[in-house]
Order: sequence, then structure tokens, then C-alpha cells
Amino acid sequence: MEQEILLLPEILTGLYTDYYELTMIQGYYLEGKQKEREVFDYFFRKNPFEGGYVIFAGLENLLRLLKNFKYPPKTLDYLSQQGFKDEFLRYLENFSFRGDIFSVREGEIIFPNEPVVRVEGTIMETQVVETLLLNMLNFESLIATKASRIREAVGEGTIVADFGMRRAQGVASLQAARAAVIGGFDNTSNVAAACLYDLEATGTMAHSWIQSFEDELTAFRTYAAYYPGHCVLLVDTYDTLNSGVPNAIRVGQELEKKGEKLLGIRIDSGDLAYISRKARKMLDEAGLGYVKILASNQLDEWIIRSLEEQKAAIDIFGVGTKLVTGHPDAALDGVYKISVDNDRPVMKLSENIEKMTLPGRKNILRFTNGDGKFAGDAVVLEEENGPLDQFYHPLYPQKKKQVKGFGFERLLIPVMKDGEISIPRTSVQQLSGYVRQRMEKLDDSHKRFENPHIYKVGISEKLLRLRDEVRNNIMSKYTIKNPKL
Repeated sequence: MEQEILLLPEILTGLYTDYYELTMIQGYYLEGKQKEREVFDYFFRKNPFEGGYVIFAGLENLLRLLKNFKYPPKTLDYLSQQGFKDEFLRYLENFSFRGDIFSVREGEIIFPNEPVVRVEGTIMETQVVETLLLNMLNFESLIATKASRIREAVGEGTIVADFGMRRAQGVASLQAARAAVIGGFDNTSNVAAACLYDLEATGTMAHSWIQSFEDELTAFRTYAAYYPGHCVLLVDTYDTLNSGVPNAIRVGQELEKKGEKLLGIRIDSGDLAYISRKARKMLDEAGLGYVKILASNQLDEWIIRSLEEQKAAIDIFGVGTKLVTGHPDAALDGVYKISVDNDRPVMKLSENIEKMTLPGRKNILRFTNGDGKFAGDAVVLEEENGPLDQFYHPLYPQKKKQVKGFGFERLLIPVMKDGEISIPRTSVQQLSGYVRQRMEKLDDSHKRFENPHIYKVGISEKLLRLRDEVRNNIMSKYTIKNPKL
């Protein structure tokens, strides 16, 4: 099936926003500001899961939704009922997003305080899409990052499946399944997501299937009769090692006589390390060494790493709740901040220096060392093409990173021009492959779970000077005393 990204009915596309976005753009219209040009940046401030990186995801969904962003008659009727003015609603009749977007590639590894998406357009366009952009990118990037961490715990060669649909927050399970595969998962139990995004659908059986028969063996035999080519039997309904596994072995041997093979068994409770090792021994001794062992039950990267350290005999992991909810971090703290107002660089000051923003149109230069590993990122002004000799810590500019002679690449590319998508559609499998390529270039010190090394992100000298100039102008205008920087 051709990949489609139609997650919202037409009536809701223009309403998929916070109320204050609509009141602001009505205010801009009534003030006659609707033709003013703005630039906004998307970035986040802190890595989730106390980790060392984030996998950028959600771009394709965002672009498809922006392409269809509009206000049809029923939507305008609703806004009229909410008290919005008729002259503003007449303006919205022909409104659509016609802005430009520059972004890092979906699947890119990104780090805190980097402007990884830049949105340019009228003040109406750039403001009203804020909530939609944050909603798409924050969630999918969070789940893709969680999936990547789980893949790191598992390693290559072991299958990892998304089993999280029933515990997800509503239809966000669709995006979660997509993001999980981007981050490194192999397949999903979510049939709708598999259809929508051309993913591999997978699954086993529930305990209710077994309990609906007179006995476990009959339940296994019946299921195997209907699905002989891809039969996975759930063995922990009654007694895993004394009933479930022996009955699965018996059915597996019966399938062999028919020229078929039992694909696997699934364990969903108990001491997974101990039970899987015992089950593996029983299967091997019965001549069923090819039968895979699948484990599920509240798994995450920490539990999986522990199971691997205990040499659990698990071939496939089914991960659900803690994947699709981004446990224990419920959200990525991505933000959307203005950086240019009518060609005038602007920035936000704050009592918390971490919340100050960077002015101007920007890009990111990623440097690589002699081993081809990522060595650091410099946020630069858009007109800076590199190379750089050094870049500066954004908060403590006395700290510098020397990158003279390093290879580098520009990360932000045009992905939407005048409201039309300007990059080819990329399959989820291709995005997953890109993540793997980029993860190979990230040093292991940034991937570890405990105290990951902080990746170097700084700013160029030109951006540093612009930041200081804009900051000083603001302080002089508002007589701000005791600046933090």
C-alpha cells in the first residue's frame, strides 16, 4: 500500500492547534500585520531518558499535514460560533500554509539547543502551525529515541517488535509504531499502522485463546492447524515449564511430521531469564533448536540489558507500554521560538540563561574527526558555509572547541518551498536504515545509559557576536540590570 499520512479529517487540519494561536493570528490580521515575514526555530533543551542524544522523527507526517492545512466551510462555521470576527474568517477562506521549511533529515541524530527545523513565512503561517509542529515532532522523536535505546540494549540480529498499541494514548499508537521502526524496531502488532506506513505486521495469541478451549494442548493444536507457517504459541497460561513448553514441543513435533515448523513460543510472565534458558534447553533436547523464544511483559532498555547480561535465551522481544508512552519521560521538551522579525534578528531573554534563544537565520555544521565519528556541532548563521577553526560554548564562550581541518556537513536542507514538499517521500524502512548509519558515527560514549558523555554543541563567532549585539540592544532599550551573560 502506498504510504499515506492523512491522520486528520479536513475539517480539523486548521483547528489542530492551541486556542491562543488562533486569537494571535486574528490579532495580527486586525492589526494589518498579516504580510509581515517571520522566522521560527524548533529545538529542544534536554535529552530524554537521561540519555546522550535524540532521534529526529515526525517530519514526514508534519509536511503532509501542512500541505493539507486549510479552513473549509464547516471549520469556519465552528470558529464563527467561537466568536471570531467575520472579516478574519473571510481571510481564512483562502488560507493555506505557503511557507518555507528547512530541516535536518528525518532520522538524524540531534542534540539539545540545536535549531533543527527553521520555518519561514508570513506571521500568520509561521504562528498558526506552531502547535501542530510541536505535536508531531516532539512525540515521534521521543518514541524513536526510546526505540533506539532499546535497539542498543538488544544489539543487532535480535528481533524487536512494537506491542504497545493497547497501552498507547489513543491513535498516537499509529505514530508510535512508525517512530519505533524508525528508531530500530523490526515490526509492529498495530495492523492499522502497518497498513498506513507499509510496516511488517506481527503477533502471536492471547491467553483467552487458550482458555477458550478444554485444555492447552487442544488450543495449541487448533492454532497450529490454522497457522502452520507462522505459529507462535503462548506458553505461560497455566504452568510454563511443566505444561506450556512440553505441549508446545509436542505440537512442534507434530508439525514436523507434516512438513511444517513451529516458529516460536512466547513467554509473558515470570523470571524471563531463568524460564527462557530452561525452555531453550527443553526445545533443543527435543530437536527443536530452530524454534524462537519471544519474551514480553513490561520490557524496556534497562530490563532488556539485564536479561542480556543474564544470558537469557531470548530471540525476539515484544516491547509495549514503556515504548509507546516514552517511559519514564512523558514528553520531549521541544520548543518553537521566533528568531527573525521582518529581517530583524530577535531573541528572548530570561532569568534562566538556558532559556535564552539565538537570533537570526541559522544552520548547523556537523564536524567529523579522522575516524569518521561525529566530533561536534556548530550552530552558525545561514550564510556561513564553513569551514570553521573553532566554535564556542553558547553560555560560556571562553570554552572553545577546535575543529580546524575537520570534515563537516550542513544539516539543514530545504524540505518545503511555498507550501509544497520539496523532498522525495522516504519509506520508514529507509529512515530506519539512515538511523543505523548515523548511529555508527556516534561515539559509544554518547550511547551509554549511565552518565553519557555530553555531545559538544556550540555557536560560531559570527553568531556569538550577533547574539551579544541583539542582547545588548534589548538590555539598553528595557534598561535591564545585572544581565546573566
